[in-house]
Amino acid sequence: MELGQINTLEILRETDHGMYLVDDDDHQVLLPNRYVPKEFKIWDKLDVFVYLDNEERLVASTDMPYIKKDEFALLRCNQVTDFGAFLDWGMVKELFCPFMEQAFKMKPGGWYLVYCYLDEKTERLVASSKTNRFLDNRELTVKEFEEVDLIVSHPSDLGWNVIVNKKHTGLIFKDNIFKDISVGDKMKGIVKKIRPGNKLDIVLEKIGYRNIEPNSERILQELQDNNGFINLTDKSNPEAIKNKLQMSKKSFKKAVGSLYRERQIEIKQDGIYLVEDFLD
Repeated sequence: MELGQINTLEILRETDHGMYLVDDDDHQVLLPNRYVPKEFKIWDKLDVFVYLDNEERLVASTDMPYIKKDEFALLRCNQVTDFGAFLDWGMVKELFCPFMEQAFKMKPGGWYLVYCYLDEKTERLVASSKTNRFLDNRELTVKEFEEVDLIVSHPSDLGWNVIVNKKHTGLIFKDNIFKDISVGDKMKGIVKKIRPGNKLDIVLEKIGYRNIEPNSERILQELQDNNGFINLTDKSNPEAIKNKLQMSKKSFKKAVGSLYRERQIEIKQDGIYLVEDFLD
């Protein structure tokens, strides 16, 4: 039975306060009445989240949290006391973030990207907004041109810092950002380059000719949605292309070239036209 994680447990017995669940090692935990299913049988299996209640007792819940142990998530601060901040993580008992674990002083109503971990001293689940200390680039598990999972961490003068595969830190430079992103956003990216010191340069678009197919589809969809016409050309302002298609001008020109060679579009002075055979 693992604290802070989803556990699959068997129903052992009923009581006035709920029913007790048991794992393969005969460890038991209470599932309070509010979570007891309407229909069940002894020895049925349930997926439950196990954590500590307000009296620091082990308890199970069929509600699922917004964050589990060893995960990152964007959470709202509900209140701040003399002891620290308390965050809404979807459970009855709020998730505690001590002052010493706050990168910036938290305020009620604010949203913060945090990491949830088990504090060895108190044996409680706590949050930390000092997310970088839970990431490590010394031994990389990714390589160049690999697709990775990203969580947007925080902005910098160079662009946006991101969490890569929940393990490493990376950076998306400003020149490679073609859509609005915010702290906590989850998305896919590509490792463009590994610089000295194992610094990861990340892009949101696929690199080179790997990028043509999805961008071509995006342009075709935009044409379909606008009666077969887009008022963009290779002379258009990069900002106009970014606003309409969420891609760079370089990627736009490659995709347009590909569609033109396939005779799916016509290129005129005022913009791009979808060939009638492809117009719905």
